[in-house]
Amino acid sequence: MPVSCPVCDAVVSLPADAVVSELLRCRDCGTELEIESLTPPKVREAPVAEEDWGQ
Repeated sequence: MPVSCPVCDAVVSLPADAVVSELLRCRDCGTELEIESLTPPKVREAPVAEEDWGQ
């Protein structure tokens, strides 16, 4: 299932066994993407993980 990268508009192929919330990387720009929906196929830029300092 091909989708467009929301950052650079390159075509990104979703694996056949893809699941919602799975992380992928765009081969063109290197952005980490998160699968938002499978029907229709949709990805978004993955949120940046923040450090948890136990506060």
